[in-house]
Amino acid sequence: MTFRKHVIFGLSLALLAFSCSNDDDNTILPIASGAYQDGILITNEGNYNQGNGSVSFVSNDYSISEPTIFSTVNGKLLGDTVQSITFYEDLAYIIVNNSQKIEVVNRYTFESVATIDSGLNNPRYMTILLGKGYVTNWGDGSDPNDDFVAVINLQGNDVITTVAVGEGPERIVSNGRAAYVAHKGGYGQNNIVTVIDGNATVIKTIPVGDIPNSMVFDALGQLYVLAEGKPAWTNDETAGELSVINPTSNTVTSSLAFAKDQHPAHLAYGNAMYFYMDGGVYKLDTGSKSVPSTPEFTGVNFNYMTINDGVLYGVDAGNYTANGTLKTFDLSTNTAKNSVEVGIIPSGIYFN
Repeated sequence: MTFRKHVIFGLSLALLAFSCSNDDDNTILPIASGAYQDGILITNEGNYNQGNGSVSFVSNDYSISEPTIFSTVNGKLLGDTVQSITFYEDLAYIIVNNSQKIEVVNRYTFESVATIDSGLNNPRYMTILLGKGYVTNWGDGSDPNDDFVAVINLQGNDVITTVAVGEGPERIVSNGRAAYVAHKGGYGQNNIVTVIDGNATVIKTIPVGDIPNSMVFDALGQLYVLAEGKPAWTNDETAGELSVINPTSNTVTSSLAFAKDQHPAHLAYGNAMYFYMDGGVYKLDTGSKSVPSTPEFTGVNFNYMTINDGVLYGVDAGNYTANGTLKTFDLSTNTAKNSVEVGIIPSGIYFN
């Protein structure tokens, strides 16, 4: 090693040690070496048509925060309308909706691996089934009959086939045997869940409530589907509804109706089901026969929420033009824990 390289190496170590030595809990430090493991990733849609979508990183102890890690690592913008992330092995698949692509990165370093930009049309969300990626696509917004699920070969990073489905495929989850697609409706409204098997074949379409917006499996493998109902502006307002699907028979085994003017969203599962509605977070025990009337806590404005290890994580998009906020709540006490600034229009939370 030359003397010059020794000097540069020594200075790099010194700078790294200095950047990690600040013990002030209120100081936001830059992350070293692009190591984004052991933390929280936030997808930020960005302003529509401005190409400023991003992914933010927050360390588990909240001492480190970085707002735009893809750009920091790869030296280029991520794209327009960052929709969601799906993990598979050491990779993260970042769906960028209005840029019509999926950026594939190493999930821990965020170094770019590949870009999938063919065979997609308004891609939304992705799940993994038998080693392949299944991605929901709205297609052309003016055509309610061109919606599909793209099946991706994760070794070649290309679309190998598509599955035609009903209008507005949105959230998609898998239990390892089949993929379940909630049809929120895209540019319209819909009320079905499509079941796709490992052969990329639609095996069933299950009616649920109007505009299903979120789905989770419980500890027994039952699929809970939360529908928000049609809003008042449609002049055909309908009530929200929670449906429980048995994945063995692929039938709705029970359902719970909300009041007509109640439109719940963001179903999450911890020791019970939680959902967001009208500025509050509500808890619903599995098997409950009635909608809870009192929220666990109020005063929040979540664009998305999820639960991890007894903590509820929610993102607030604020005014939808400036940076948003990640907020956390201890569900054992229903008290606020942490708050940290993230990117513009945060809408997804992932644990790395």
